[in-house]
Amino acid sequence: MFPLRTFLDFTIQEVSEGVAVAALDIGDRHLNPNGVIHGGVIFTLADTAMGKATMSVLREGQICASIELSVRYLRPINKGKLIATASVIKAGKSVVHLESRVVGGDDEKLIAIVNGSFAVINST
Repeated sequence: MFPLRTFLDFTIQEVSEGVAVAALDIGDRHLNPNGVIHGGVIFTLADTAMGKATMSVLREGQICASIELSVRYLRPINKGKLIATASVIKAGKSVVHLESRVVGGDDEKLIAIVNGSFAVINST
């Protein structure tokens, strides 16, 4: 269970090893006081997709945690669908590096680019 995913009402799925997609239909709950999607929603969508992509390349008994993310917001959006596609760039023994491209609207234009690193943690 992931309460933030439930609250924001988005889906998340692994597409292939090292690639995951998170998507949501933009609603009023996602907008900031200026009427455009809140940057934190974009960040959360990309971060969650990156975590799912990272988990797909880890061994059994390993988990991950985001350690650094950098977001470049390219354009505002206030309606339609928002889709974050995360891809593993390099999976090391202790750190996984990723990129997520966030597109949205009816034209699926690029909304944001997120680069990040996730720590690999042995849970046992």
